[in-house]
Amino acid sequence: INMSQETRNEVTKKESNLPTSSLFIKDAGQGLENMDKDDLALPFLKLLQTSSDETKKKHSSYVEGAEPGMFYNTVSKKLYDGIKGIEVVPCYYRLAFPEWAPFERKEGRPISPDRGPEVLSQTKKDANNKDVLPNGNIIIKTANHFVIINGDRPEKALMAMKSTQLKVSRQWNSNIKNEFEILEGKTYPAPSFSRIYSLKSVEITGNFTWYGYSVKLLKKVEDTALYQIAKEFYTSLKASDAKSLASKEDTNF
Repeated sequence: INMSQETRNEVTKKESNLPTSSLFIKDAGQGLENMDKDDLALPFLKLLQTSSDETKKKHSSYVEGAEPGMFYNTVSKKLYDGIKGIEVVPCYYRLAFPEWAPFERKEGRPISPDRGPEVLSQTKKDANNKDVLPNGNIIIKTANHFVIINGDRPEKALMAMKSTQLKVSRQWNSNIKNEFEILEGKTYPAPSFSRIYSLKSVEITGNFTWYGYSVKLLKKVEDTALYQIAKEFYTSLKASDAKSLASKEDTNF
């Protein structure tokens, strides 16, 4: 009996030494002061294809269980079933014009993340309808959708739509803009991050088989915490865009 009492006392002592959430909240954000978006890895939500390295068992980038048509979070390393789909909250949208080296050079990252729409005046269409610069590099128009993946633990991610998927992106943007809230007979445009969309992958067959996006409105955001997370993500992205725009304008003087 004495032993069990001693054990209980030890457990109570350990529990009393545990920090509480209120303590964490009191010190919220401390230690993060010098981190900005350039110090953080924003996850990409990739739609895996048969050509994706993550699906090739002998490749160094292979991910256990990865199959074409699945969604893959590049930071958390989570895989999501493309047929079952996931829920996403759209927080911010940005159209970009990154410059890539020709694919045969396999450099991986774009040489410039965004050359701006004016760069297209310097390009010419090649035989594959790609926008090619005089230096041989390619401009790939990309629709960037910054989202929150809804789940037990909501996650931030970036979906990059390009090529044939730009049509899906435009349709999604139209659906987002067509959402309204009505109060006392007045109509207000709904914040993009007030709606949850179902994101699935669909198989497309042409000269070869590949996977595209399917996005459909699911419901309004019903969880206040999820709404706050999405709004904060939107606010931070808008602020960083304003900051980068200001720094670009500074270089024009």
